[in-house]
Amino acid sequence: MDLYTMNCELVATCSALGYLEGDTYHKEPDCLESIKDLIRYLRHEDETRDVRQQLGATQILQSDLLPILIQHHQDKPLFDAVVRLMVNLTQPALLCFGSVPKEPSFRHHFLQVLTYLQAYKEAFASEKAFGVLSETLYELLQLGWEERQEEDNLLIERILLLVRNILHVPADPDQEKSIDDDASVHDQLLWAIHLSGLDDLLLFLASSPAEQQWSLHVLEIISLMFRDQNPAQLAGVGQGRVAQERSTDVAELEVLRHREMAEKKTRALQRSNRHSRFGGSYIVQGLKSIGERDVIFHKGLHNLQNYSSDMGKQRRRVPKCRQAARELSSERRSALNVRLFLRDFCSELLENCYNRLMGSVKDYLLREKAQQHDETYYMWALAFFMAFNRAAAFRPGLVSETLSVRTFHFIEQNLTNYYEMMLTDRKEAVSWARRMHLALKAYQELLATLNEMDMSSDEAVRESSRIIKNNIFYVMEYRELFLALFRKFDERCQPRSFLRDLVETTHLFLKMLERFCRSRRNLVVQNKRKKRKKKKKVLDQPAASDNVPCSPEELEAMWPALTEQLKCCAQAPELSLDSVPFDAASEVPVEEQRAEAMVRIQDCLLAGQAPQALSLLRSAREVWPEGDVFGCQDISPEEEIQLLKQILSAPLPRQQEPEEQGAEEEEEEEEEEEELQVVQVSEKEFSFLDYLRRFACSTVVRAYVLLLRSYKQNSAHTNHCVVKMLHRLAHDLKMEALLFQLSLFCLFNRLLSDPAAGAYKELVTFAKYILAKFFALTAVNPKAFVELLFWKNTAVVREMTEGYGSLDGGSSSRRPTMWSPEEEAQLRELYLTHKDVEGQDVVDAILAHLPTAPRTRKQIIHHLVRLGLADSVKDFQRKGTDIVLWTEDQELELQRLFEEFQDSDDVLGHIMKNITAKRSRARIVDKLMALGLVTERRELYKKRRKKLAPSSLPSGEESLKDFCQEDIKEEESLSEENCEDEEEEGLGVDQAQGSSVLPTEDLGQNLHQEGFSAPLLWLQNCLIRVADDREEDSCSQSVPLVPLTEENEEAMENEQFQQLLRKLGVRPPASGQETFWRIPAKLSPTYLRRVAASLSQRREEEKLHPELELKAPGEQGPDEEHRAQALRALLLARKKKAGLASLGEEGATDGKEQLKAAPKKRQLLDSDEEQEEDEGRNKAPELGASGIQKKKRFHIEDEDESD
Repeated sequence: MDLYTMNCELVATCSALGYLEGDTYHKEPDCLESIKDLIRYLRHEDETRDVRQQLGATQILQSDLLPILIQHHQDKPLFDAVVRLMVNLTQPALLCFGSVPKEPSFRHHFLQVLTYLQAYKEAFASEKAFGVLSETLYELLQLGWEERQEEDNLLIERILLLVRNILHVPADPDQEKSIDDDASVHDQLLWAIHLSGLDDLLLFLASSPAEQQWSLHVLEIISLMFRDQNPAQLAGVGQGRVAQERSTDVAELEVLRHREMAEKKTRALQRSNRHSRFGGSYIVQGLKSIGERDVIFHKGLHNLQNYSSDMGKQRRRVPKCRQAARELSSERRSALNVRLFLRDFCSELLENCYNRLMGSVKDYLLREKAQQHDETYYMWALAFFMAFNRAAAFRPGLVSETLSVRTFHFIEQNLTNYYEMMLTDRKEAVSWARRMHLALKAYQELLATLNEMDMSSDEAVRESSRIIKNNIFYVMEYRELFLALFRKFDERCQPRSFLRDLVETTHLFLKMLERFCRSRRNLVVQNKRKKRKKKKKVLDQPAASDNVPCSPEELEAMWPALTEQLKCCAQAPELSLDSVPFDAASEVPVEEQRAEAMVRIQDCLLAGQAPQALSLLRSAREVWPEGDVFGCQDISPEEEIQLLKQILSAPLPRQQEPEEQGAEEEEEEEEEEEELQVVQVSEKEFSFLDYLRRFACSTVVRAYVLLLRSYKQNSAHTNHCVVKMLHRLAHDLKMEALLFQLSLFCLFNRLLSDPAAGAYKELVTFAKYILAKFFALTAVNPKAFVELLFWKNTAVVREMTEGYGSLDGGSSSRRPTMWSPEEEAQLRELYLTHKDVEGQDVVDAILAHLPTAPRTRKQIIHHLVRLGLADSVKDFQRKGTDIVLWTEDQELELQRLFEEFQDSDDVLGHIMKNITAKRSRARIVDKLMALGLVTERRELYKKRRKKLAPSSLPSGEESLKDFCQEDIKEEESLSEENCEDEEEEGLGVDQAQGSSVLPTEDLGQNLHQEGFSAPLLWLQNCLIRVADDREEDSCSQSVPLVPLTEENEEAMENEQFQQLLRKLGVRPPASGQETFWRIPAKLSPTYLRRVAASLSQRREEEKLHPELELKAPGEQGPDEEHRAQALRALLLARKKKAGLASLGEEGATDGKEQLKAAPKKRQLLDSDEEQEEDEGRNKAPELGASGIQKKKRFHIEDEDESD
């Protein structure tokens, strides 16, 4: 950053700190206040961290703060303020910005802050600075808890945070470029910590019971100290080269030697270095070029083996979202003296501090006293120090705190949590994958320690390992963990090192499990199975309702035996009333479940269970006492028996359900019924081969092949783990065909042609084994060559080896049922016949008329969707039951209430308030019409009396409009309530659509006046064309409105035109996905024609009556007069029908004469069926005066007879 652009206040504050003269720093009198001002400035910096960058550019920490810290540490207030400022300045860049910024500008600021932090770390790599910090920390720790003040605890925490911040700064690979055994900046920092004695203070804090509050700080500092170290290499420092390291180095040198010899042999076979133009040209027969001719090769024959069609092509760029995750962790060997110091530190920590430190940290984590994600330091320490203990002199007692079943459970729980969060939180998937990798390494080290304990010479150690393994192998979650991690492996989030550790951990787990199974004859493990229970609609329904005797003779024959049982039970006072007559979990309200209770009582009687039927009857009487449906409260036993006889002989309506449901129905998910998952825990005998078969899937094999591609970079142990698993699948499970895949064969080809193939003997042997099996199969099954292109599952493998169609003889419960072409044609014909029939379920009708093999309801629904006759399974969902029983007393009560309130303004409202058995509005309307008390629904509408103003035509017109609008609102509300109980929803849609026709008149008129006549005509033609198409195809889908002319495009961008489209029900384009407005699929053809007709009305009126435009604004045109007369005629008809006071005959005759004088009119009509246009022309006035019985509303254009 340019110093000239710095804030002048910051420059002045930095200048007031002091100055350095030689090695002596002279502080100014206002030094303490200036440091406090800098702290205040940092507190108010902006999101780009400008103050932090300016202070880093001035190198204030190197030139001022460190000299003050070293030379003036006796001044306690100044020392405390300097430490506070240093902690703030060395704060990690990730904490400053929250995360790595994606925007280029903010990323530049992030990298700039990171550069300053790396400069701070290099400046701190001195013994003097850490000597002052360790000396101050030692003095504070000498104080007892009763002498230590709050300021002392804060200073201890700040010193630990300062050390943490300095160690946290990442290395700069471009600046350091250090090699192994060279001292990096981090090594210099560690050596300064060692020389200052700060490492001993950290061990004291980790081991002291009185200092447990600093456990998490200490563990975080220790994890940063060993950031780049390998525990196995660190344990062998100073002991000479072990045999394993020597064998590894020899193997690597052998690979390099083989490759070098192959390259020399290749160069010796090449021709002399003549220019390529003199090498000649060759035709490669059998290898086609882009055209039909053979390839012409213009180089020497020694280069022919390297020929590829991809030569010279530009490599396709992989999108950033699909690139493989990068490796962030790196290991390097530090300088020898630093490694010796770290080895001794690990040994002392294991002997004196490990168990106590890990116990206190675990307690903090379980009590949620730690910060978020602090458990990652715990898992790192577990994996690192247990690996160090295993590589050094293995002593299980040193790591006993973390060697238990509880630790296994803690690691598995966190690993599962990270796994689930990686799948759900996609934005932070990479961070969750890193945490999951730490948990996996901890889990791997726990298993490795158990495996090491099995080889111990101490019997107690082996017994402890056996007990832990018995608990681990018994629980199902530990066995299923690896399968879940393999199936959800994503190389975009998880690096190749995670896959390597996962493969090695799985190999170790399988080896231990196989050895454990061999040592025991039978192993019993825990098994959890999710059982799907379908929510029952009726509780305790007898199973004897299959054969219901329908004839009265059979019922009469059954009744004497039931009577004897009922007489014995009716006198028994101890008859149980525990039976619940309703389903509390059902979506149907309790008051509407009386019909189902009645059916259950009838089923009990038919099954011969008279006591249960009587118990249900009495329980139902307690639940539904109103109306005495199940008898009155003081009913005698004889009357109960007679009531049960009536129930037995009553033709009660039942829900039609398919009786037999196959295994396929129980397996499929159904939208209609709610399914409850219950986890059943049981025990079973464990089979290792059955468990191994769980890994025989394409996702697991694909992950292993992905790791095998980098066999050159893999260690020998990693390659062995990969080959061992593939050999288990191919040889032990006899599934060689699972590995018959073209990408794997290309890898085998690259391996066999590798000059250093002799170093990979195990891989070469396995590749030859798989290839031999494949060519043996091709002699029997030539289609195996095509199968190479696909990843396969176990079913395909079986068909490849045993023959195609070999699975047909097995269980067919999971296979979809087959439909012949004749059955499909019959199903299509039945569906088209019964789909428009009102009042019946189309699937039930198909089941009743399908004469072929018996099908279930699910099979028919899914096949209808597969044939494209239905959009979704949801189209066939069953509504709630329509069964509502009305007793004779309830019918008489309803009739009495109707006669009492029929002259009131709100007949239906008064009936609903006073009726005893509460029912819905639609139920009462249906019953009134069934009893013949009303012939039309509109007779039950709420009536509002308003006086008209005949003297003034405008005021009278307004009152008529208000009356009609209120009447229309009543009709819509009642119609909408009625639609809730209907199975067919098309009627409700039409009613809702009809309500949007009225407001379009004014919009259309305004648009005509603004010059949008042509776009309106185009819109009208589009609506009519879509309506014709939907009637012809009998199916509908959304249709876009594509304007092809400039005039139509301008109209589609006009706000008033868009408002008209919304009024008509046309849907605007979805943001970011669509461009054009669309006519929704739910709009019926009738509605579309009605809307199109309303658009043309105003245009035709203007053509017929151009003189209307010449009227003065104060005068009334004939159109307004005729509209008012039409509304008055409609009002007169409705008042006559509703029994109100009628208007005089003179007004009616005047209305007729004025209607005849009008050349054209618009009238709102309600009708149950569509009227013919000619009938509407001739009988428009009579329709206005007659009773209106329609549910649908239309605009009908009537022309005068004189025309």
